[in-house]
Amino acid sequence: MARSYNLADLLEIMAAAGPERPALVAGEARRTYRELNERASRVGHHLAGAGVRPGEHVAILAYNRAEWVEAMFGIFKIRAVPVPVNFRYVAAELHHVLSDSDSVALIGERSLLEKVEEVRADLPKLHHVVVLEDHGTGEIPGAVEYEKALATADPSDRFPERSGDDRYIMYTGGTTGYPKGVEWRCEDIFFGALGGGNPLGEPVGSPEELAENARRPGLPVVDCAPIMHGAGQWVAFMGLFHGSKVVLYTGHAFDPDAALRLVAEEEANVLMLVGDVMARPVAEALAVGGYDTSSLIAIASGGAPLTQGAREALQAHLPNVLFLDNYGASETGACGPSVGGREGTARFQVKPGVTVLDDDLTVVAPGEIGRLARSGHIPLGYYNDPAKTASTFFTDAEGTRWSVPGDFATLEEDGTITLLGRGSLVINTGGEKVYPEEVEVALKDHPGVADVVVVGLPDERFGQRVAAVVAPRPGAEVTLDGLVGHCRDRLAGYKLPRQLQLVAAVQRTAVGKSDYKWAKKVFAEADA
Repeated sequence: MARSYNLADLLEIMAAAGPERPALVAGEARRTYRELNERASRVGHHLAGAGVRPGEHVAILAYNRAEWVEAMFGIFKIRAVPVPVNFRYVAAELHHVLSDSDSVALIGERSLLEKVEEVRADLPKLHHVVVLEDHGTGEIPGAVEYEKALATADPSDRFPERSGDDRYIMYTGGTTGYPKGVEWRCEDIFFGALGGGNPLGEPVGSPEELAENARRPGLPVVDCAPIMHGAGQWVAFMGLFHGSKVVLYTGHAFDPDAALRLVAEEEANVLMLVGDVMARPVAEALAVGGYDTSSLIAIASGGAPLTQGAREALQAHLPNVLFLDNYGASETGACGPSVGGREGTARFQVKPGVTVLDDDLTVVAPGEIGRLARSGHIPLGYYNDPAKTASTFFTDAEGTRWSVPGDFATLEEDGTITLLGRGSLVINTGGEKVYPEEVEVALKDHPGVADVVVVGLPDERFGQRVAAVVAPRPGAEVTLDGLVGHCRDRLAGYKLPRQLQLVAAVQRTAVGKSDYKWAKKVFAEADA
């Protein structure tokens, strides 16, 4: 049978080439490539037996666990489409994603499915539910238990032929409105976000070439990011297709001690973190000492900016570690590694096909601001949303199709790109544009700041002024003058915060992004 870039085909190639090679570790669960592939096949045969057809959508609602990965591959096995769902969503958000995605089946943890039950009556297309056991005790009427379903299912790879055109959907939570489903072809996501079988070099030239990765030493990775998000998911699948052992962090809250112990126990070469929110606690734990980090070669970060201050804090204890901080978005895939630079939110050395365009889809001159764009292996659009697709995906006069998700950026003389932030959030102060994310990154480098959200507030003189909601570190004294002084050598004067509100903790959205509505409400309540 000819092999395609459907991700299930790629797993089967890896399992045939290195069946007993370690593939996945998650808590007590350990899977070789053969075991992972067989269990994924059981998932696929079970779903097919329950009436799930090629092209239909199957949702996954769970924390990091081995079954999450098995389920996703199992869905691909039958040419169905996996829909990862955020475990932080409340009932209304769950209803939106399950309804908008037209999901016909759902594999989820019992405690999380209890929230789905609140809206189940209003999801007529959802006809099959599979339960993963956790601490939940609620009844899920009509559902089948995951392990019982797998026990009676066929473990063979006997499936219809697949295609690189088979779909992959990633729901992305923006800063406004409900999440949107970004729809990719499997072949495009493999090359656009999953490293093309070789994250640090040239991509493979055919699916069959992937077998070579099962004959080389891997780079074991501890993946602390939630795999229901793109960053964590892409690192996990990148590792698996590279022939590396992927170790999922399975705690429901991040504990740097647990993460560093996993690095030692699994002799990991790579530690995947989500920006400062994980990096700074890891640096603080390393300062206390007692961890064996001798196997660690690199720290990867995705999903949030890794500030220079956080890097320096880690380097104080890991002087030889490499940083693999990559820019990526659900609409663009992985675009390239960070190369430092204190301007903007970060500066990146981008891959071919990634540039900065003006409103006419023309590449901007160095130093000018435009919108970051990618061509080549990009998504088809947003599922069920032609209007939003038309406002994000464009074809230029030469016939090149671009994904332009709305991140403003500057093209530098050396070809690198400095990322500024989302245009929808821009603060206009005295005619100057300020990108909140850029100010947030600068403020997070202040030693007393634990977390921050920056917004624009109405201002009689300037139209808007820059304002920051800051959660200080325990015991730290944070003042507006102190923050302004800290940022003066990094930000132009008009970007400096003019107003400060201190809070015990910064509220974030369900996908961990800055909650700008909440921040404005904090200032409104303080004024009242």
